Parts: sequence; C-alpha cells; structure tokens
Amino acid sequence: MFFNGFGDLSKHMRVHTGERPFKCYVCDKAFGQSGKLTIHLRTHTGEKPYKCRMCDKSFCESGQLSKHMRVHTGEKSYKCHMCDKAFSFSGSLNNHVRVHTGDKPYKCDVCDKAFTECGQLNKHMRVHTGEKPYKCHECDKAFSHSADLNKHKRVHTGEKPYKCYVCEKTFSISGSLNDHMKVHVPAKP
Repeated sequence: MFFNGFGDLSKHMRVHTGERPFKCYVCDKAFGQSGKLTIHLRTHTGEKPYKCRMCDKSFCESGQLSKHMRVHTGEKSYKCHMCDKAFSFSGSLNNHVRVHTGDKPYKCDVCDKAFTECGQLNKHMRVHTGEKPYKCHECDKAFSHSADLNKHKRVHTGEKPYKCYVCEKTFSISGSLNDHMKVHVPAKP
C-alpha cells in the first residue's frame, strides 16, 4: 500500500496496532479515526445531516443514505447464486442464502432454538426475559413485539382493516376474519 503522507500511514497503522486515541466524552467509547468519532457522537445528539430527497428519512452517515437510495431506485446488485432472486443489500442476500443452506447460526442459550437472523433471536429472547418494550400511549399495556402493539392500537382507534369478501363484514385482526370465513363454508352432509 502507498500513502500520501506520514499522517495517512499513521492512521492506517492503527488498524494493526488497535490504537484508539479518539474518545467519546459521553460514553468513553474510543475510535481509531476522528471521523468515526464524529459519526458516533451523532448517536448521542440525534443529528442526522444526510437527508433523502425522495422521502422524509435522514441518516447520520452518507453511506447509510447511499444504501437507502436503493429502496427508491430498485437497484438489486446482490444476486443469489442458487436461485434467481436479487437483493438491494448484501445482508439481505446473506440471510436469504440460509433458506437454501438451512444454516441457523443464531442459537438461544436458554432453550436451544436456532434462527437464521440475529434479529429473530433478539425477538425470541423476550420470551425468556419477559421484556415488553412496545408500550401503548393510550393505556398501560405493553408488548414484546411491535406487531402486537399495532394490533392492540385498533382497540383504541376502532380500525377494522380486514374485510370479508363475501358479506363485507370487517374485523380488527386477521384471525377473526379467518374464523368468520367458516360461516360461509357449507356444512358437510
């Protein structure tokens, strides 16, 4: 590798030495490059200077915005070599490949269940910890999963998005619609 100056070489050498001279004054986390510290500080300030021109999302790093733009452009550069699916993000491809391989590298230490994605394991752990981070702002109920909170909110809003295509009766949850559909099935003789 060639470097333009001593500063560039010394910055690169930190990769090998592990030296991290740039410390966060909020949480004491340390970094090898000042730019990485600047980005980290945004996690404390909430600053997100990189704004998407197509939607209202904003990001603390320019690279995050570049990746996000694939959502709008439809760019899918990451192709599965086992089928014809393609993905916008390398992580999505890696997760997909596990469908073919059956690999479940994320294992629960408590019950030995295994998952293809780290996020699935994190959600599962709430079964064991009892953690309910999704709280209703209308009442004191809390939920382990955001989907359960979203279903619960319909109790307060009265929203019934699931509609029977036979009689047009509406329901707040899909399970109630599925149960209702049985009334339209003729009884067996």
